[in-house]
Amino acid sequence: MSVRVPLALLIALSLATPAPAQIPLLFPFARKAQPAEGPRPPPSDLPPAEAAIWPFPPPDPKSWWEEKRLKPTEASDPLGGRRIRRGERLIQPDNGVAPSTYRLWGLMPLQWQLIRGDELILEVWTRPTNSVRQTVTRIIVRGSDGFVQARAGLACCEATIGRRVGFDEELPAGSAERFRALARLPIWDSPRDVRVSEAGAADAICVEGTGYDVTLATPGRSVTLHRACDPAEVGQIAEVLEAVLGAALGHEPRFDVIFPRGVSFANARDAYQTLLAEGGRLRRNPDARRVPPGAEPAPSVEEGAVPASEPRPAPPAALPEPR
Repeated sequence: MSVRVPLALLIALSLATPAPAQIPLLFPFARKAQPAEGPRPPPSDLPPAEAAIWPFPPPDPKSWWEEKRLKPTEASDPLGGRRIRRGERLIQPDNGVAPSTYRLWGLMPLQWQLIRGDELILEVWTRPTNSVRQTVTRIIVRGSDGFVQARAGLACCEATIGRRVGFDEELPAGSAERFRALARLPIWDSPRDVRVSEAGAADAICVEGTGYDVTLATPGRSVTLHRACDPAEVGQIAEVLEAVLGAALGHEPRFDVIFPRGVSFANARDAYQTLLAEGGRLRRNPDARRVPPGAEPAPSVEEGAVPASEPRPAPPAALPEPR
């Protein structure tokens, strides 16, 4: 009897399932999760352009030209899609900005805009004398709609506009009439370039600060006002600057950084009013040179270099050897 009991136990244990399979039934231990296998790294000999999109295949080069492109938004070209009518002429802006410069900034050239009826364009270039950060802001009024196009970048020393940012947005309803009122201001009949003339004092010449070029384009007419960094000069166009630049703020933080103190020109406006109250005026600048708003500073000349237009001095003649 004592032999049969151990023998039965051995037979029962041999027929039972393995112990690891029985333990979870009594003690439900959690199994260790296996880490998911991530994508394999790109091969070391893969070109950078293909490594950036690994493991997807590179696109077909022909698709760059054949696939449909996104159409520009209405705000990017509100006056686009027009054809010149018989007898209609394009405006000839006198701001000195070439169409290629506009395209470098990502803007439709002002020379190519067809303006009709009560439409208008207000454009402001900011040109600081101590920085290469320039901005271009354009307001387009079409019927009851208003649009703002703004660009900012480093306009110096490169073949492109460095770190260029920009946006094209539609303005809130009712903005158009505000800019039409600016087009009726008497400042557009003032000289293009002026100089501050104070009573009993020599003319003031500004050499440091920010200059502004403001252009008003209406059907068949274009007027540009250049105001240097003198506060009295800027104060004459303060109302236009506040309206145009103010409409551009709040859309792009990188654009707003250019104007850390906002676009209030109250001090410049007060300086202009004080000038008039004291008998001064802004007279035509006889020494004005029409520098385009997007012009870059000329490269500095190395010390001792001779301009190409001037003949280089001939080397001294060699002395005869003594006999």
